[in-house]
Amino acid sequence: MTKSLTLEVKTPLEKKSTIKEIRERFDDDVERFSNLETGQQAIIDASLMMDLLVRAAVKTTPHAKRLLDIGCGAGNNTIKTLRYLNGLDCDLVDLSLPMLERARARILKEKSGKIRLFQGDIREIELGKDTYDIVLSAAVLHHLRDESDWEFVFKKIFQATSPGGSFWISDIVFHDIPVIHEFMLGKYGEYLESLGGKEYRAKVFDYIDKEDSPRSLTYQLELMKKVGFEKIAVLHKSSCFAAFGGIKKRR
Repeated sequence: MTKSLTLEVKTPLEKKSTIKEIRERFDDDVERFSNLETGQQAIIDASLMMDLLVRAAVKTTPHAKRLLDIGCGAGNNTIKTLRYLNGLDCDLVDLSLPMLERARARILKEKSGKIRLFQGDIREIELGKDTYDIVLSAAVLHHLRDESDWEFVFKKIFQATSPGGSFWISDIVFHDIPVIHEFMLGKYGEYLESLGGKEYRAKVFDYIDKEDSPRSLTYQLELMKKVGFEKIAVLHKSSCFAAFGGIKKRR
């Protein structure tokens, strides 16, 4: 497997934000995750990636009955999926209880089946085997830390995905080639400055440094193959963000 760069920043993995610190930050940031039209402002092409993620899931898994939304935030991706596939049973996972409660309130306005909330760390929540036809994960897996974390969670998600089901990710990604990594970070910095100036760029880069530990797109695609997904697709890549996924083989 291609060796992936971890963050080339000041904070080593063992000193990054704790689960408690991450949860508290998101508890206080619900409104930013509640815009269905724009998604998260700090993500390049957020609205486009949200649309691509959902429509890829719907087109590859039109038979879906159960959906898992990992790091669901205020429920944007689940809501968009339900507008294509009405009646899905939805399991929502997030560290933040206020996020989960906002997601449920918004999803109840859609034509969904059963809604279940799971507050906690995806590494610790029981997902079962062959449970979900669609698994979505938007802007959350970058909180995984070392290689064992990444492999454990990808294996767990693969096992929880039903045969013929699909797993779709949109997230920040870093790069395996150092000069490309720096170039893409620079492009992302320019985007952030266009939104809020140098102070906003510094703020976002500071919490990426403190809180996140992304892997490259190459690393994650190879990991999806390694854990067993049969077919892999890249939907979009721009600067430090990508949308991609995989399909589990039918029996």
